[in-house]
This record gives sequence, C-alpha cells and structure tokens, in this order.
Amino acid sequence: MSLTGALSNATSGLTANSRAATVVASNIANATTENYGRRVLDTASRGSGSHGGVTVLGVTRLVDSAVLSDRRLSDAAAGFASDMEAFATRFGGVVGESGAAGSLTGRLSVFETALVSAAADPASTQRLQTLAQAGLDFTDTLNTLSFELQQSRVEADASIARQVDRLNIGLARVRALNEAISAEVIRKGDAASLKDERQRVIDELAEIVPLRVVERPLGAQALYAASGTVLLDPTINSAPAEIGFTATGAIDAAMTLAGGALSELSLNGVAISSSNSGPLGGGTLGAQLQIRDVLAPELQAGLDGLSRDLIDRFAPGGPDTTLAAGDPGLFTDAGAAFDPLDEAGLAGRITLNALVDPEGGGPWRLRDGLGAASQGPVGDATLITGYMAAMEALTVPASASLGTGSKGFAQHVAEFHSAMSLTRVRAEDALSFTQARNTALREIELSKGVDTDAELQALIRIEQSYAANARVVSVVDELMQRLLAI
Repeated sequence: MSLTGALSNATSGLTANSRAATVVASNIANATTENYGRRVLDTASRGSGSHGGVTVLGVTRLVDSAVLSDRRLSDAAAGFASDMEAFATRFGGVVGESGAAGSLTGRLSVFETALVSAAADPASTQRLQTLAQAGLDFTDTLNTLSFELQQSRVEADASIARQVDRLNIGLARVRALNEAISAEVIRKGDAASLKDERQRVIDELAEIVPLRVVERPLGAQALYAASGTVLLDPTINSAPAEIGFTATGAIDAAMTLAGGALSELSLNGVAISSSNSGPLGGGTLGAQLQIRDVLAPELQAGLDGLSRDLIDRFAPGGPDTTLAAGDPGLFTDAGAAFDPLDEAGLAGRITLNALVDPEGGGPWRLRDGLGAASQGPVGDATLITGYMAAMEALTVPASASLGTGSKGFAQHVAEFHSAMSLTRVRAEDALSFTQARNTALREIELSKGVDTDAELQALIRIEQSYAANARVVSVVDELMQRLLAI
C-alpha cells in the first residue's frame, strides 16, 4: 500500500471515529430524555485502487416500532381509566361513605331518627324544628349532588373542546414535521432530532385518541385512529383531518346530546358518533364524552328518581289528609307541586315546603298538617307516624330510573349509594390494571433505549480506533519527512 493510500485510509477512519464519538456522546447526554431514539452511525468500506478506508453513510435512529405502538395504545387506555376514576372518586366523595355524617345515607339516617324522636314527643317544638331541619338538610344534599354532576358535565364539555384543539394543532404539527423530515431525507441530512420531536407530538396525541402509525415514503408517517379513521396520511391528502366541536358552556340536567342541546364531534365537517365507542373514543377524549353524555346523566337520573319518590310519598293522597289535589306536599319542586312530565333535574330543585321552614314558626304543621288552619292537639303523633310509614312503605316507584321493584325509600337510597360505590371500585380496578400495563410497556421501551454502559464501552473502542488511525497518520508523516530529507 502506498503512503498516500495509508494516509487516505487513516484520515477516513479519523473522520468516521470523530462522527461516531459525537453520536455516542449525544446518546449518553440524552439517556434520560423522553422520546429520544438511540442513534448509531452507519458506515461502509470504501475501495478505489490502492485507496481504501471507510465511508459514513449517515445516522440511523433506532426505535422498536411494535413496542412503541403498544405503549401508545396503552397510554390512551390509561388516560381513559384515569379520567373515569377521577370522576368516580370526586362524585363518590360528595356522596360520602355509607352512614358517615354529611353523606347521602347519613342525612337520610338523621331524618329518620328525627321522625322517630318527633313521634315520641310531638308536643316538643324543638323536636319538630329538628325534624324540619333534617328534611331540609337531606334535600340540600340532593341539590349539592345534582349541582356537582352538572358541574362535571360542564367541565367535561370544556375539556372536550380543549382536547379537540390540541388534536387539530398536533396533527398540523405532525404534518409540518413530516415535510421537514422528508426534505432532510432527500438531501441526505440527519433527521433524527426531527423524528424525536415528531414522536413527542404523536405521544401527546395518543393519550387523547388511541393512534396507529403507518410508515410512509421519505420518512413520513400516517396517523390513524385505532378505529381505522384517517387522521393524517400524506399519500391520501396532504392536509390532516379537521376535527370540529363547539363548547356548550352552561349545561343543565335536561340538556342531552340526543336532544341536540349539546355539541357533537365532526370530522372534516361531517358529524361522527360522539361516544366512547365512536371513531375517536378510547382515550381521554372518549372519557370526557362518556362522563358528559352517559355516566353523569345516568347518575342524575338516579338522583331525580330518588327525589320524585320522596315527593310522591308525602304528596296529596298520602299521610297528610289536609292537602288538596294539586297542593305541594312536604317536599316540593322549587316550592311548587311536582309535574310528572318534568322529572329531569328534579334533584337540583327539590326542597322542603316553606310552610315548615325550621327558621319560621311553622314546624307545628309537621304534626297537624300543611293545610291545617290552626294547631291541633299537641300530643297527636298520627301524622308523624304516617310520615314514618310512608318512608317505609314498599311501593313501586313512578320513576323508571329506580326500576320496577317495590321498595322503601331507604332501600332506594342504599341501592343508589351501592351502585355509586361499585362504579368507583370498578374505575379504580381499571386504572390499576391499565397503569400496570402501561408501566410494563414503558419499561420495555426504555430497556431498548440508550444503555449508558454499552455506550461507554463503544466510546472506548472509538478512542482506541481513533488512536490507531492517528498513529498511522503520524507514521506516514515521519516517513514522508525522511523521504523529503534524502
């Protein structure tokens, strides 16, 4: 081999080693950086006559696509479970633990105890006031629960709007990154950093909607929802899909998606199913749709059913014979008689009849009747005993949300509380499972990332190779100096 050939070989080696050291240094520096893909230097042997050496082909970014795809789907499932658990925990906290002071069942227990106490001594004004206050506290609890449900729906609606904006912005960002990556590939540049950024953006979108990524020519990627809906595919249309949604703002119990009072999702101007089972369900977007349109309305219907059943038990035709048809009973719909055609949102309107306001002078009507013109015998507990019997009576509820079985009012409340507790437990179990799976997939993904020990070993080999090539250059220089000195 000639001296120029040896010098050419050593120089190409130095260049490749220098580039390799830079790649390894980048790997080590970003070992803990999320979405960073490990880089390796691609080289090939170079041969031309007596000149050999090495050629740098470029830098390859290594990512396990299968693990990454599974982890993204797991992100969406974990996001869905997290939002559902947060809602169940929040509302369950307002409902309270069974029998706890201030809880729904606790307030009912206090009301029932007050009935027993008042029946034992109907002449006691204090006991009658306590009974009235217990009834008012129970209706206040129903009001609070109804308000919390509607507030959750408002917050879910606002969250849907924010997530739709994030999806549209993110899809546009992925499109721009696709174009930048393709441009780098065409001019044989290094697009690894752009791919890192694209992975970060897609990971953020994958929590909102479960995504499938399909590789396209020139390093571009297409995005599909897990349902198969096209969100971005440069081989079909350069522009990403446009997802539409309009935030509603104030929401009450009577407003439903089916009734047209709430906004639905659209894709490129065409309405799509706005449910968790729809094209964009499965992630945090699907969770908020489920809360707004399914879970919260179902719980509201249960509360409305309880409120209607309570009003019916004390309405005209019940234990209070002083009431005429059409009069509001002990429990009212915002002070008026209940309209059977207006059950939606009743839990937010139910209240104790103002005639027995504990702060006023009318609690005696609990003993003598709401329609009584004057006080009767103070020792007569007939009406209060009738109230107790009405609470315990096994009747078929008028509200469809309470089923068709004959039950006492306390049984209906206990079943509602049990259903809420079961929903909370299921949400917690689902979150625990999805988080465990998500953690396992992330650990697998990280295990295929940068191994600093392996990178340091590679760096040692690079240093040794660099030193060998440098020595060749030094020897060639010495030989050429000798030749020039002859």
